[in-house]
Amino acid sequence: MTAIQILFILSAVVILGAAVMVVSTKNLVHAALYLVAALFGVAVLFALLDATFLTVVQVVVYIGAIAILFIFAIMLTRREMRDQGEQLNRGWGAAALIGLLTFGGLFMLLSSWRGFNGTAAALPSGFDGVVELGAALVSTDAFVLPFEVASVLLLAALIGAVYVAGTKK
Repeated sequence: MTAIQILFILSAVVILGAAVMVVSTKNLVHAALYLVAALFGVAVLFALLDATFLTVVQVVVYIGAIAILFIFAIMLTRREMRDQGEQLNRGWGAAALIGLLTFGGLFMLLSSWRGFNGTAAALPSGFDGVVELGAALVSTDAFVLPFEVASVLLLAALIGAVYVAGTKK
């Protein structure tokens, strides 16, 4: 095994373990910290794939902004930090079965895909993916409309969060 394969396996184990702990721990702060660990494992996978832009976005946006926002929101609500209810409901077995069937179906579907056995074509020299992405996001022929719709949606969510958090007088 190469070092990259070992790092991949270790990252996958950390991601899976942290994901299980996110949904199974009773302490909300611990769940948020496990979420940070899972997101960091995904950033490591992006780094192993030489996707530097996605690695930086994963660390800055997801770990640095969203996960820390979750932690602040949990700590600022001044509620009980421990969940008092049951962690599993009556339908957990059916949900696990549906999850396994979905995984099996996707595995069978993707196992015949030739993309797993092939390699990607080499990028031309001088190709800068970040510049191409930036041009596509602001080009009228590409993704400017979905990009602007997402920004309006995030602004509406922010206004809604401020309204919900406001105290009634």
